[in-house]
Order: sequence, then C-alpha cells, then structure tokens
Amino acid sequence: MSGPHIISLGCRLNIAESEAIRALTAGRDLVVVNSCAVTNSAVAETRKAIRRARADHPAAQIVVTGCAAQIDPDSFAAMPEVDRVIGNAEKLLPKAWQSNDAILVGDIMQIRDTAPHLAPAFGAHARAFVEVQNGCDHRCTFCIIPFGRGNSRSVPAGAVIDRIAALVEAGHREIVLTGVDLTSYGPDLPGAPTLGMLVERILRHVPALERLRLSSLDGIEIDDRLFALLTQEARVMPHVHLSLQAGNDMILKRMKRRHARAESVKLVDRLKTARPDIAIGADLIAGFPTEDDAMFADTLALIDECDVVHAHIFPYSERDGTPAARMPQVPVALRKARAAALRAAGARRKAAWLAGLIGTTQTVLVERPGDRGHAGNFAEIRWPPSMENGPPLPVRPEPVEGHLANSTASRRENRASTGSARTVGGISMIHILTTDGQTLTGIPA
Repeated sequence: MSGPHIISLGCRLNIAESEAIRALTAGRDLVVVNSCAVTNSAVAETRKAIRRARADHPAAQIVVTGCAAQIDPDSFAAMPEVDRVIGNAEKLLPKAWQSNDAILVGDIMQIRDTAPHLAPAFGAHARAFVEVQNGCDHRCTFCIIPFGRGNSRSVPAGAVIDRIAALVEAGHREIVLTGVDLTSYGPDLPGAPTLGMLVERILRHVPALERLRLSSLDGIEIDDRLFALLTQEARVMPHVHLSLQAGNDMILKRMKRRHARAESVKLVDRLKTARPDIAIGADLIAGFPTEDDAMFADTLALIDECDVVHAHIFPYSERDGTPAARMPQVPVALRKARAAALRAAGARRKAAWLAGLIGTTQTVLVERPGDRGHAGNFAEIRWPPSMENGPPLPVRPEPVEGHLANSTASRRENRASTGSARTVGGISMIHILTTDGQTLTGIPA
C-alpha cells in the first residue's frame, strides 16, 4: 500500500471530510475508517469495515474516526485491529495525524468553530463536496448524531467562496454544499447570514461555477430567499432533497420534527409550481416506534403527494442512547415490510418520472468511467459504450449566468464541443431515448 486508504461510511459530509483526511495524510501508509453512528446497524457496519481492513492490510496502521469513534472511542480502541482512535473535530487538524496518542477524542460539545477548510481537490470525483456547516442544535428522538458532531456551527462565507473558487479553478464544474443540518447555516456567524445569503454570495463571487447542488434540506427552514434561488437560479440544480422522515403528524411529533405533513405537501406544491422540472428527493423512515397501519399509510401516500422521485428509505433501527429506542417498538419484520412497500412506491414514482423525460435533452455531468452521469435533476443517464470513441459530445465551456428565463438561450450559445463521452467531469448534452425504470439512456444531442 502506498499512501492512505480511506474508507468512508455514512453521509456526504463524511465524503467531504475524507478528502480532507486524504490531504492531511498524504504519503503515509495507513488505513482510515471514517465511521457512521446513525443507527446500531451503522456501528456494526463500521466494525465489519475495520475487520475487513485489517484482513486486507495486515501490516498497516488502522485509525478509526468519525461519529461512531467520537461517541464511543473506548470500544473501538479495545478492538485488536485498531491502532488509534481520533475524534470528529480532531480528524481535520494536522496535529492529530502527527500525534501517537491511542485515543485523541475531545468534547465535541465544546467545539464552537469549524476546522480550516477542506480538501484542496477532489481529483477522483466529477463533483466536489464542500462542508459549510457542521453539528446540529435539534434533538430528533431517533438521532444520535448531535452527540457525534456537536452543536451547529457554520463556515464563514469568505472561506467557503475561496474553497469553491479553488475547486472550480482545478476543473470541478459541479459543487455540492454539505452539512449535518445545512439549512441551519449562519446564526452563529456575525450578522447571522442565512443559507440563501451564502448561496447568493457563492454565485456572485464565483461566476465560473456552472452547477451548484445542495444536499439534504429541512423544509421548515427554506425561507423566501432560498426558495427563490431554488426555483429561479439556473446554476442551482433543479433537485431538492427534503428531510421529511414521515408523513403522519403524530409520528412527526414523536420524532420531534418541526414540520407537519401539510407543510411538506404545500412546500413541494410551491416548488413545482415555480419550477416544474424540479425533482424532489426525500428521506423517509419506515416502522418508527408506535407507528400503526394508518400512520404508515400516511407516509406511503406522501410519496405520491410530494412527487418523491429520489426516495431514500430506511427501516427504523434503534440507536442506543436515543429517546426513540425507549418507545414501544414495531416488530423488525414489519419495519422491513413497510420499508419494502415504500421503496416499491418510490420506484413506481421514479419510473413514471423517467418515462416522462424520454424525448428531452438533459445537461449531464460526466462521471466515471465516462459512459454515465447525472442530469441537473439528478436522474442517472447512460450512453452505450460504443459511443465512447464516437464523435465528441457537446459540452458547455462557459458558465450559464442569470435566471431560468435566460437559461435556454444561454445553453444554445455555449454548446461548443470540447470533450468526448469519456471526459469525466465534463458537461454534455444528451438526448434521452429510453429508460429501464431506474436510469435513462441517450445519445449526444
């Protein structure tokens, strides 16, 4: 093994932080397991990953970090496969990787700022992830993550803009803003800026940025400024992923969520009225404690009522230390059956949506290995391998500026050909021909 081997589990924020760890440990032969603690199952997966890493790299130093390590460092330090345990705050500091301490985990609740940011490049990725917020001030009854990430804290806009400008200069054409509770960005900073204000500044100060995508949003915190950007700004991708979790008001209350079912339905209706091509994603939990058949039916119906085409479904999994783990539990088999029903409903909705995209032309960010990518609405699109050595695909070399009213004309003006189907990280226009219900297939437009 030459250089660090990073195993990243869990959320997109971990992916972003893993790139920072890669930069901090460049040239060192070690394995880093960046762990997840969202459920007991996630912790078990972390332990399996550690054991596999030791089997695959018997002579390497193995370091465990991330949320699971932060919450229960002693149990991971006790594993015979593990050499060191580093906390969530410490993992982004150079001195942590120069230390030899077996356990280097501080009190995450005392952290009031973010680490100097973040990886200088995402060379192996078509898109780059930029952390703008960390931690969470809310206490959903199913969630242990605040105790792994600490309280909410935000990255100053200047640092975010500098990082994005550097990534764009390095060739990244799509940036994804990430955070534990992204829509809570800003109150801890001078002037209490909002996420919408941050997005406005990014778009204004990094004009070469072509595509900006936001990770999971809490719908109750989407204010008028952010709503306008999501629905009117061409460079903000038409893809909104909402942290819905459930479709029944009593379950939402027991989860300590801050929205009601009707508010989610109304928000999606407003989004799609203002920008009809916007694609809705959602996190939904099946079999939360006390959920009966009628409550589950409300969540099942939410997939159609909110037109969820990117459904992330999770059967409820107890997490030790959370209030939900002490509530009356739904049998595991029933949780799994309900999760399967939600996935089936989501798959039907997605298949119908994809079928409606046949005949359209989509702007696609080309991803590895070069015969696939994602459209702005996050539909996965592929083209036959036989096209890889065919004529160049049209790509957009210049950013599209302005609002949606001007986007069509701007795309036509910027369709000079500068790459082929194998130009990973390039942006190509693909005419959609068919779908298998999960992905789209097309040809160069």
